[in-house]
Amino acid sequence: MNKQDKIVIVGAGLCGSLLALRLAQRGFQVEVYESRPDLRKVDISAGRSINLALSDRGFKALRLAGVEEKAREICIPMYGRLIHDIEGNTFNSNYSGREGEYINSISRQDLNSLLLDEAEKLENVKIHFNSKCSSIDIEKTIAHFKSYETQEEFSVDADVIFGADGAGSILRKSYYLERKFLFSYSQEYLTHGYKELEIPASENGSHLISKDHLHIWPRGKYMLIALPNLDGSFTVTLFLSYEDGEYNFENLTTEEKVTEFFETQFPDALALIPNIKDEFFNNPTGPLGTVKCSPWVYENKTLLIGDAAHAIVPFYGQGMNASFEDVGVFDAILDEVDSNWETVFKTYQKTRKKDTDAIADLAIDNYYEMRDHVANPLFKQKRKIEMDLEKNFPTEYFSKYSLVTFNENIGYNEALKRGRAQDKALLNLIADEAVSTSENMTFEELKNILGKVQKETNDILEEDRVAGLK
Repeated sequence: MNKQDKIVIVGAGLCGSLLALRLAQRGFQVEVYESRPDLRKVDISAGRSINLALSDRGFKALRLAGVEEKAREICIPMYGRLIHDIEGNTFNSNYSGREGEYINSISRQDLNSLLLDEAEKLENVKIHFNSKCSSIDIEKTIAHFKSYETQEEFSVDADVIFGADGAGSILRKSYYLERKFLFSYSQEYLTHGYKELEIPASENGSHLISKDHLHIWPRGKYMLIALPNLDGSFTVTLFLSYEDGEYNFENLTTEEKVTEFFETQFPDALALIPNIKDEFFNNPTGPLGTVKCSPWVYENKTLLIGDAAHAIVPFYGQGMNASFEDVGVFDAILDEVDSNWETVFKTYQKTRKKDTDAIADLAIDNYYEMRDHVANPLFKQKRKIEMDLEKNFPTEYFSKYSLVTFNENIGYNEALKRGRAQDKALLNLIADEAVSTSENMTFEELKNILGKVQKETNDILEEDRVAGLK
């Protein structure tokens, strides 16, 4: 491993840009190739997840690269979910019972632009846009590209290639096409897709509904969510089955059917979306899938990172955070393992894989929770107790959501195991009426509940360990 090694990163999205910035800060020579035009000059976001949820794990990696404060300046804090029922009533579900814990809505384009700006300030970074990677020779570490500007094909000879090129990664494709080694790969899609819509700002540029929340309209088989933008608008996302149920993307083909769907299922949201028909028919319908693969590394030459290695569905708000955390974990391993790239890559995969598998599974869990359970009375009781426990015992109790979202020093795998056991313990205790669910419990009553939950959780974790699940 040499600082003069030529590093090529395929993909200048969020993960690739942060990786380029951090490797360049460490003194490496970095070239980044991106198929799309420079998003600082061209708006390429229409219909594609234009805002994201940034939380503590993401900030930890941005802090490492010295850009945390600049990122915070373009964030909107969201303190909880605001649930909208079919009658138009709302109720609030905080993300945490502790003070000062929230997630942040941030523009993908603004954050990506910030990272590109910071990377380009460094002399040892070069970024090439409109350069589509067509294939990668993983044996010779040669990446083949086509320029969208000149239509010419060209090749780049590198010492090391990172595939940060997302769920449709060309490097990952090269792994299984070249058949140089045993490569496992799975891509599982939900039966639901998504479509983006917009709640515009009011005439004076303010938000028409609370900007302090992530809004959810849960309807069992489908749902709508909305995240605030700095300009007063909201990005709205409809999650709906492709072909199942009374309403689906296959049968919502006329203005009348779309209007009927929103009037009956999301009347309060419909009143806020003036261009529903244009947006519904013009914005693309996107798939929702999970990618798992192994290994991420080939010899001492190439590595998959971010969504290229582990794309997940967006329901825990952790896709970007997980990719940023990849960069942080990789950076820590560079400090620990001062030898060749192969050792660094293999140590990284061994350290990281169990956590990325865990967040993929957690994201699927949260999809069903948001769609089916957030309005369920039992779930509301559980959430109320959790908020009370976090508020009264802030260092002793962390809900599964808090373990994942606000505990950046705990791995996703540990958060999954403890969080699931805790959920099971609390739901069992509520179902058995072993704990009170009254509105105004005393400190002593809550302390009693905490003790029961902790004991039941530890018993479940021990059972899992004995059963070989841990």
